[in-house]
Amino acid sequence: MELLDNLSLGFATAFTLQNLLYCFIGCLLGTMIGVLPGLGPIATIAMLLPATYALPPIAALIMLAGIYYGAQYGGSTTAILVNIPGESSSVVTAIDGYQMARRGRAGVALFTAGFGSFFAGCVATLVLAAFAAPLAEVAFKFGPAEYFSLMVLGLIGAVVLASGSLVKAIGMIVLGLLLGLIGTDVNSGAARYSFDIPELTDGIGFVAIAMGVFGFAEIMNNLEQKEKRETFLDKVTSLWPGKEDFKRMIPSILRGTSIGSILGVLPGGGAALAAFAAYSVEKKTSKHSAEFGKGAIEGVAGPESANNAASQTSFIPLLTLGIPPNAVMALMVGAMTIHNIQPGPQVMTSNPALFWGLIASMWIGNLMLIILNLPLIGVWVKMLTIPYRHLYPAILVFCCIGVYTVNNTNFDIFMTAIFGIAGYLFFKLGCEAPPLLLGFVLGPMMEENFRRALLLARGDFTVFLTRPLSLGLLIAAAALVVIVTLPAVKKTREEAFVEE
Repeated sequence: MELLDNLSLGFATAFTLQNLLYCFIGCLLGTMIGVLPGLGPIATIAMLLPATYALPPIAALIMLAGIYYGAQYGGSTTAILVNIPGESSSVVTAIDGYQMARRGRAGVALFTAGFGSFFAGCVATLVLAAFAAPLAEVAFKFGPAEYFSLMVLGLIGAVVLASGSLVKAIGMIVLGLLLGLIGTDVNSGAARYSFDIPELTDGIGFVAIAMGVFGFAEIMNNLEQKEKRETFLDKVTSLWPGKEDFKRMIPSILRGTSIGSILGVLPGGGAALAAFAAYSVEKKTSKHSAEFGKGAIEGVAGPESANNAASQTSFIPLLTLGIPPNAVMALMVGAMTIHNIQPGPQVMTSNPALFWGLIASMWIGNLMLIILNLPLIGVWVKMLTIPYRHLYPAILVFCCIGVYTVNNTNFDIFMTAIFGIAGYLFFKLGCEAPPLLLGFVLGPMMEENFRRALLLARGDFTVFLTRPLSLGLLIAAAALVVIVTLPAVKKTREEAFVEE
């Protein structure tokens, strides 16, 4: 009964005219960003963080959440019709989706992606609603030692589940932790690593680092790419799949939803990882494995369901524990901080309208997205005719205006430019930026809980081992480190992110 009461509060909050409007804006922007190659939800949310200053907290978070799961929908459209993944999680969809389009089955592929996304999004929203309250109750039993150990597990999980080199992922997290130390020491009030620059005494601005590493760097990288687009819009005839298609897609959608719901909660998980994992599972379990890479409908249904489910359930650790499991959720932490909201279990008790309103808005957003995507396919593909050389300078100007309005200082623009260059270099060196952002967000929180735990224990370091929950989390972190170094696991991990 309590869950029903909470959901009724959520829908009452989400169904206000203002919140419906911002939910629609978020879904619309998310779809547009998903369609446009290169600009994923991370870069977009980073760019729009300054704009949320003027919005009420609930409306701001509903809009940013809509951008995130909306991008998963939009990315599939161009992946299928143009073979250009608009979003990182749509890379897998392009493998079989584009081949279906070449065989004249573009409409069926688009319906499969849309239906799978809608079903997975709705189920994952129910999972979020069902598990959020019990997890929040557990979180209230966490002390500083438990929070520190949980963050250690989160960062190690982010390294293990990141694609690419483990050493580079560790390096990026350490760099993020170091950048998070810049500013004024909370206990002593002394300036740390500010190099006598007054603007750095409050630390590096979250908006500056996020927009630089993701927004500016993405633009510079995409300007290097050649514009080659072969669309199959004219082959979009019937959207409705046949009986055999339904028989093949339904089990894939169910498996993808399950995989995405689980991986979205894990530290370092997210939509891209869920899509890759679902594709691997479908390829190994399907009776039609020979068709994979040539237009298998399971290769569209599974990954699209998984990435949408993961994008919804990744809100669970953020809202219940205050721990962001991936880079997008780290940006959501920034958005909540902007509005003086402390992420964690207290949100449910101190601001239940925001908590349940955000959850209810996700179901409404999924309904909006299914209506936005399929009937407007022609409009979205038409957007691809805009040359990048015209699109990106306009985005760059918008970013600079947004960064300046945060503190009304030129220093933030210079810092964003510096981090933009750094982000571009990271890309060239094959270093992923998301672990850096996770380290930057979790670093100050880890330090605060570490020092608080030691103060309460009077300097006794064994406090992290004598408390059962803290010890269990540290053992889990150590087990992850051991497991990922095993040769068989290491090989599987490398293969998981590569599909021929």
